[in-house]
Amino acid sequence: MSTRRIRGAAVTAALAAAVTACSAPSGGSGDGKSAGPVVLGVASEPDTLSPLLGYGKDGNSKIFDGLLARDADLKLKPALASALPKITDGGRTYTYSLRDGVEFSDGEPLTPADVVYTYRTALDPKTNNTFKSELDAVEEVKASGDDKVVFTLKYPYAPFAARTVLPIVPEHIAGEQDPNTGSFNTEPVGTGPYVLTGWSKGEKLSFKANPRYWGGKPAVKAFTMAVIADDDVRATRLRSGDLDGAVLPPNLAATFKGDDAKRTYEARSYDFRAVTLPTGNKVTGDRAIRRALDAAVDRQAMTAKILDGAGRPAYGPLPVDDPAFSKDIERAQDLGKAGKILDEAGWKPGEDGIRSRDGQRASFGLLYPSGDKVRQDHALAYASDAKKAGIDVKVESATWEVIEPRMKDTAVLAGFGSTGDPDFGLYTLLHSSLAGDGFNNMARYDNPAVDRALDKGRRSQDPAERTSAYGTLQRALVQDPGYTFLTHIDHLYVLADRWDGLTTQLEPHEHGFASGPWWNIEDWQPEK
Repeated sequence: MSTRRIRGAAVTAALAAAVTACSAPSGGSGDGKSAGPVVLGVASEPDTLSPLLGYGKDGNSKIFDGLLARDADLKLKPALASALPKITDGGRTYTYSLRDGVEFSDGEPLTPADVVYTYRTALDPKTNNTFKSELDAVEEVKASGDDKVVFTLKYPYAPFAARTVLPIVPEHIAGEQDPNTGSFNTEPVGTGPYVLTGWSKGEKLSFKANPRYWGGKPAVKAFTMAVIADDDVRATRLRSGDLDGAVLPPNLAATFKGDDAKRTYEARSYDFRAVTLPTGNKVTGDRAIRRALDAAVDRQAMTAKILDGAGRPAYGPLPVDDPAFSKDIERAQDLGKAGKILDEAGWKPGEDGIRSRDGQRASFGLLYPSGDKVRQDHALAYASDAKKAGIDVKVESATWEVIEPRMKDTAVLAGFGSTGDPDFGLYTLLHSSLAGDGFNNMARYDNPAVDRALDKGRRSQDPAERTSAYGTLQRALVQDPGYTFLTHIDHLYVLADRWDGLTTQLEPHEHGFASGPWWNIEDWQPEK
């Protein structure tokens, strides 16, 4: 649940089990090292495959390419552009030259008009996406000659180049359709290393190598993403040999440690788990309740017991090893402080230990997505800690279809986090202008000091000034939390050990589908 998050369809175990139509990892050769189709188990699928609505906007789409891409260390490198952009006019103009000879998978050539169409449509108010704010700096995009595209910015935006990993779509196809409802959303055409061959919603997406790919022929000729929301079902299918690899929570990944035919890959991430505290709720809307919950939670215990050490305590939205993290906000569980905050605010304990004020019990519901064991464990631990402070949290599982309409006034065990720059994750999480905008600012948080810090961090070119702004923001969140930040999690993947070239990147919240060791599946080679 971050900007236009890749949202999991809550597939039941029975439905997930029905995906066995996917081909077996060995491709039927029996040698265990076949270069046959790869089958990967993921927890969720995209809502759409159109970049105009957010798909692939942070990179790693196998169907599309952006002007730029990221390498294993997240450094920007040319993709559809032949080089990194030329930056002029004090950081207000970015000029990209396109790579020669690139074709879409239907054989039509890539042109500057396709780039212009992609960005203009993504920014069009009529286009139903929730990532427009990420391109707020763009004033104009236009073609220059036969091979150049020029972006003019309203203001210098330090991390703009990283925004141009947005995939480029073909104007000759997408431009003939409504971007919100057209068939391109499920039948995409791009320039990437693979083409989509089939999509059974809630079950699987299948891909084959794109023979027109400008980057060479992948050794992995075909792969399938099996959509299996339930963690236990994914682990079972991986163990049975039905999957080549899967994203798994720490407790299930640990069960494969003795399997010599499997390898576990750990990816550090910006992905954090937090509880949204909607301002529209009679209980969570009270600042004292939010501050008390922040003091009552035991982040260290969650990291050790739920994540088995595969993560870090989250004191705010930025992980402790981010250069912009403010170390002065680190804090331990303090039930005494929580009690004092509630006492001073008039929340008094009742006979059952739960506090109340003016007839209102300190009680609220907390939703988490069905089948997500890690979120379930976080929710239960959170409720246990809250009860020690006299706050009753009623934990409930539900599908995202049930959660989404309720999240405006009901707490949710949510996940967020973006890599690349603090602005990428913080603006959509916290800015009041995005309150209630889909999965942006789910808590409907409104803090003028935080808004000012976000705007300053976005518009400043001075690194020290930007760091100071984000420090101000992090300290303000401690005093006026809109979320209870719990943990930053590492992502764990277990795969059959039959391919070379597997690596992981520092990952955002959206993982599994476009991240993990298969972020560069087009570069894998059969194990020798």
